[in-house]
Amino acid sequence: MKNYIKKLLFLGLLALTAHSSFGQTGRGWPFNLFSKKDTVKKDTVAKVVPRQALKSYASVITKAFKTQNGLFSVHSSKDIIYFEIPDSLLKRDIMVINRLTKAPAGLGMYPGEELDENTIRFEKTQDSSIRILYHLIINEVDSADVISRAVRDASVDPVAISFPIVCYGKDSKSYVIDASKFLKDRSMVNNIDQSTQIAKGVNTFSMKDYRVESIHVYPENVEISISKNMDSKLVPATTPQLTVESHTSFIVLPQVPMRRRLADQRVGYFVDKHFAFNDQQQRSEIKNFIVRWRLEPKPEDVERWKKGELVEPSKPIVIYVDPATPKQWRPYLVAGINDWQKAFEQAGFKNAIIGKEWPENDTTMHMDDARYSMINYFPSDVANAYGPNIHDPRSGEIIQTHIGWYHNVMSLLHDWYMVQASAVDPAARKPKFDEKLMGELVRFVSSHEVGHTLGLRHNFGSSSLTPVDSLRSNSYLTKYGHTASIMDYARFNYVAQPEDHIEQKNLFPRIGDYDRWAIEWGYKYSGANTEDEDKKIMNGWIMNKSGSGKRTWYGDGETRKWDPRSQTEDLGDNAMKASAYGIRNLQRIVPNLVNWTKGEGGVNNNLLTMYKAVQSQYFNYMGHVLKNVAGLYYNPKSEEEKGLVYVPVSRNRQIEALAFFNQYLFKTPEWLLDKSVMARIEAPADPDFISDTQIRVLNTLLDFGTLGRMQALVNKFGTKAVPVDDFVAVIHKGIWKEIETDKAIKVDKYRRNLQKAYLGNLIAMLTSKESESAENDAFSIVKADLYKLQTELKRAIPRSTDKLTTYHLQDLERRIESMLRLS
Repeated sequence: MKNYIKKLLFLGLLALTAHSSFGQTGRGWPFNLFSKKDTVKKDTVAKVVPRQALKSYASVITKAFKTQNGLFSVHSSKDIIYFEIPDSLLKRDIMVINRLTKAPAGLGMYPGEELDENTIRFEKTQDSSIRILYHLIINEVDSADVISRAVRDASVDPVAISFPIVCYGKDSKSYVIDASKFLKDRSMVNNIDQSTQIAKGVNTFSMKDYRVESIHVYPENVEISISKNMDSKLVPATTPQLTVESHTSFIVLPQVPMRRRLADQRVGYFVDKHFAFNDQQQRSEIKNFIVRWRLEPKPEDVERWKKGELVEPSKPIVIYVDPATPKQWRPYLVAGINDWQKAFEQAGFKNAIIGKEWPENDTTMHMDDARYSMINYFPSDVANAYGPNIHDPRSGEIIQTHIGWYHNVMSLLHDWYMVQASAVDPAARKPKFDEKLMGELVRFVSSHEVGHTLGLRHNFGSSSLTPVDSLRSNSYLTKYGHTASIMDYARFNYVAQPEDHIEQKNLFPRIGDYDRWAIEWGYKYSGANTEDEDKKIMNGWIMNKSGSGKRTWYGDGETRKWDPRSQTEDLGDNAMKASAYGIRNLQRIVPNLVNWTKGEGGVNNNLLTMYKAVQSQYFNYMGHVLKNVAGLYYNPKSEEEKGLVYVPVSRNRQIEALAFFNQYLFKTPEWLLDKSVMARIEAPADPDFISDTQIRVLNTLLDFGTLGRMQALVNKFGTKAVPVDDFVAVIHKGIWKEIETDKAIKVDKYRRNLQKAYLGNLIAMLTSKESESAENDAFSIVKADLYKLQTELKRAIPRSTDKLTTYHLQDLERRIESMLRLS
């Protein structure tokens, strides 16, 4: 999809710049916008150079040149560089990928990261020139259809550059062009996409002082490294200019594209897409196809493979670990790669994916060779990792990956594991973990990022398939793990309690049932002869093996963020129950933070970091529960399947969510105010974290958007949903429980702020200037609640036992009276 968007952006820019940038005949846009007679001077028209007028090969490629043969030959001598393009390469699809190889610190990008990519073709013209075209692979059509002519004329590939042919090759089946200026100028080989991080720190339009640093030629690819200077945009800038070195790979794509597998939203794969046209259509069609590696059996194993026997692929997926990686982490990164072996066995291949350390002493291998895939290690304070891939835009075939591994991801792993697991794992109670523990955490992230580079998207719904009580069972966890997919953001088992005696290995995520199923669905032989037949078979597989409630279910929490089952950082099939267990563990952790974070010579920095991690974890729990309020489940189905696609979160579960807030949030969580911690890390502030969290959640609950969604659910699903008046009544009871009794009343500062926020929300909704706000039942219900509250406040004021409570209640009652007078 990223490639598709780039194509459209390019076309838009092309429309604006076609006249000025592509106006010269033979170098650009192929259409003449004006008559040659009126606008083109004789000396600007490119002349056709007769073949006999060209120089001889021997006079051009002299002994002074160093020649490298491969995909295309490169001849270089000092500052002169010739490309020799063979006939066989003309009109072949070639990917041009630019990556960073060297850069100054502070630009936010690191060696190995991608700067730009395009698909090109070399084409010979009648005027004895070689053109490079950007091949914009957007539309598809059968050439036998009449509509193909319209599609062809509406899909012209832009010309990037045109080279005069200097001479023909020795056998007259190749063409020598002078690429010297092309490599040392603003062109595709030096381009930096403006959306990249590095473009924020350098003025890419100021490139100059180009220097070709190296050229390596291989059978399927040509690799060229170029350094250049650019003006800095950093503030403050250490120097006005910055030197950057980038690396360009020309990689030829297969002559016959891999057969595509059409995407299905019930299995989470990254996709590319084409617009498909044919004569029989009554509407245009978008074909989404998944991104995956080409795994095929060896010729002698094809029949065994078709019968379902386990075979080795002719070309396995091999991913190397950057030699810049600290040695102690390399085995764990390799293990994270190899953990996917079992998943591919389920898809019919053994030894399909192999992780290796880079052979540093092998001089025949170069890390800049695009045939090799890598985990690149970045010396960065960024706490992250990511798993990209480069794929053939015609078929979705993944041809290369450079997984990004930031050094500081370990700080994130430490904080997650300590705040989620230290209540049950003594090994997590340290400011610096033992190497073995950190290594296992690195392994889990390695597997997750490799999953992305195999084509898999996040499956944020998988953790919802594990019953909360099973998260406390060693036998269950040993068999299934705490989530069905390592592609979820279900970090560590925070539900397990100390008395459960859960083994450490059962606190980590691992490759699960969904991951093995997704690899099977994407990579297994289907027996189909056509793309459409394959689609039908794939649908049958899903209907048999996947679906709501099964451990192979895919929950898309990235495009449909409102399904409470598909959330990040959550566990279990009941957010209220799981979060309550999580809070119990936080209550055990907070009193011990001072001792567990103590480091020699420290000044409580570790303590502050971990206390903020506790706050973040607690806030996550509130968010997990909040998604259940006015929540809706989405269960995508094929047309052959029965059952509802949209189902509301049950009435009981929504009431359970409100009860959770009353117990664990609206009732002041005093445990978060542990004096041994608070006195060491921060000065008093108002509002503080507790008050801020309480009010943010309450503001979301008491909002016309939330109430409107609840009313819409009632309108559609009737008694299966929660009536708005019942919903407001439950919240009212939790916030105003002090004044609903006949006992003496004292309200603490957190509850006072919470009650002020409650009233503020009611008044805001009733005084909203949006006309539709007053035109539904929610408005009437809110106003009725305001009258009820006014009555309760009048009865409660005489029972106040301290001045601040009295002032508070009197203030609220007067606000209501003032508001009602004006309405």
